[in-house]
Amino acid sequence: MSLFVRKPIAGLIAEAQETGPGSLKRTLGPWALVALGIGAIIGAGLFSITGLAAANQAGPAITISFIVAALGCAFAGLCYAEFASMIPVAGSAYTYSYATMGEFIAWIIGWDLVLEYAVGAATVSISWSRYLAKFLEGFDIVLPVSLTAGPWEGGLINLPAVLIVVLVSLLLIRGTQESAWVNSVIVTLKVGVVLVFIILGWQYINKDNYVPYIPDNTGTFGEFGFSGVIRAAAVVFFAYIGFDAVSTAAQEAKNPKKDMPIGILGSLAVCTILYILFAHVMTGVTSYTSFRGQDGIAPVAVAIDHMGKPDSAGLIHPDYPWLNRAIILAILGGYASVILVMLMGQSRVFYSMSKDGLLPKVFSNVHPKFQTPAKSNLMFMLLVSLFAAFVPARVVGEMTSIGTLFAFILVCVGIWVMRVKMPDAPRGFKTPLVPLVPILGIATCFFMMAFLPLDTWIRLIVWMIIGFDIYLWYGVYHSKLSGGQAQTLKQGNKVVGYSGLFLSVSLIVIAFVHHSITNGADTFIFYFSLIFAAVHALLYILRIIKK
Repeated sequence: MSLFVRKPIAGLIAEAQETGPGSLKRTLGPWALVALGIGAIIGAGLFSITGLAAANQAGPAITISFIVAALGCAFAGLCYAEFASMIPVAGSAYTYSYATMGEFIAWIIGWDLVLEYAVGAATVSISWSRYLAKFLEGFDIVLPVSLTAGPWEGGLINLPAVLIVVLVSLLLIRGTQESAWVNSVIVTLKVGVVLVFIILGWQYINKDNYVPYIPDNTGTFGEFGFSGVIRAAAVVFFAYIGFDAVSTAAQEAKNPKKDMPIGILGSLAVCTILYILFAHVMTGVTSYTSFRGQDGIAPVAVAIDHMGKPDSAGLIHPDYPWLNRAIILAILGGYASVILVMLMGQSRVFYSMSKDGLLPKVFSNVHPKFQTPAKSNLMFMLLVSLFAAFVPARVVGEMTSIGTLFAFILVCVGIWVMRVKMPDAPRGFKTPLVPLVPILGIATCFFMMAFLPLDTWIRLIVWMIIGFDIYLWYGVYHSKLSGGQAQTLKQGNKVVGYSGLFLSVSLIVIAFVHHSITNGADTFIFYFSLIFAAVHALLYILRIIKK
């Protein structure tokens, strides 16, 4: 056997049709899947990133930026939709990669998805804690900093962040149907608030605020003009992250071949329309320059403050001051649903990896009553809670973005490979214009990755090297398809060894470049990267020469 052995499609379909003890319960219809997607997508991105991107990059043309970003997501979404209808198994991009590019690539993407789901959930829970504190301040309830921030942010522990992770995890253990019902309620709440903002704000739109629609470039690339619109598209792209999480629930969909494309593309379409209308109203009720210097939800607050009529002195008195509090409440609900879908997606990815033998069996144990991976949920509840309680959001936030983009690239590559290798395999949905759509998806996502900071690349490489370690010392021995055979172990030493050696050298190079750019301000990251890379380079060399 080989490290690049592919999982047979017939076996995956048979796995998807399993019922009874040890299998996941099919309870999700098309609208529940759409709600899951909306729950994962709409978060603080809509309420904060929109104003920041308008103020600093695009001006009123932020609506165009949302359309450009949506096109980039649509390329990946179309590829996800075909895979989800063709291989309706929990695991998302991990399972798709296993069927098209082999086990080692599948391991890489499965390990990478931890950055999107588990680390992403921790990041969102930290922000949820901050918004909860802001919401309670409106009722004169002030939470102490020592209990709402980690030790690196002036506190001791972030208890509200831990609380939301625990509550959502317990809900997921209770059952997918119950989780989906709660998610649907939350989605209804936050979409309702968004619609109220759009409807009430529309009557206060001043067309003069749209002139010029695309402000002239300041002379700096990315600050207004055409380059600014595209730069803003890269910024708001991350407000769309989450639609792919729908694919992790494929094994719990009632009719996955029909419903999964509806869930993925439907949620993306709904959110795109809401984003464009929201941005249009926000930049219409006041000038985009009003949003400069604001952070968090402040851009939305500024827009609401301009929804009123001026008095004799020219001061505007808002007609709907209560809307600010409703927006914060919607953000709290939005964050909670994002955490729910992210934790659900993470447990389902590790469920599939465990079923394949690449991870310990504990991750695929299903609760006899609830038919959910309860032990996996509990383990991630502990892990994510620790991150949320003590680690600053800035450390893990950017890792979520780069991990997601990397996953999108591999899914687009996988569809292209699948069409070449298995053109006649049955599909419930077909991605149009292959290979053009996958190529555009790859190019768009790599473009986004290339503009991320170098320290984000350093963290990604370190994370992937850790994943190589686990695969080399556990996964390759226990894999149900390739594990335990002398030929496979020998090839594993070579393939993983050379791959790990390449990453180690790349880490050293990037560390030196980043150290130079920051003028030595990254001392800890620099020396950690050098030591980590040197140790692993030696280990991989020993693996390569091992007979």
